Amino acid sequence: MKRDYGGVIWTNHALERLRERGIKQGDAWAVFNRSDQSRYAKSKNAWIYYKTFDNQKIEVVAKKNEEGKWIILSVWSRSVDKKSPGKKNGRNGLLSGLLRFFRGM
Repeated sequence: MKRDYGGVIWTNHALERLRERGIKQGDAWAVFNRSDQSRYAKSKNAWIYYKTFDNQKIEVVAKKNEEGKWIILSVWSRSVDKKSPGKKNGRNGLLSGLLRFFRGM
């Protein structure tokens, strides 16, 4: 893994997290470069970038340094349940279940 991969600076912390979490540096760079979504991280004056690959959502925290160069601060991933969206909301889950029931009749 390189500290200057993809034209951005990678902190030692970010590189350690990539190794610990088994995330490829190229995948993390792709999240930063072409994210599905992003949000401002006020506490670090940084941005959090998200991208989902299969059932893994990779998140990258980055900010610009004093020279205007991007720095990758940290990287992590989490599993994403690709089941019906109704699973997250009790009402939608019930509605989805009822619809499946009546369709099966």
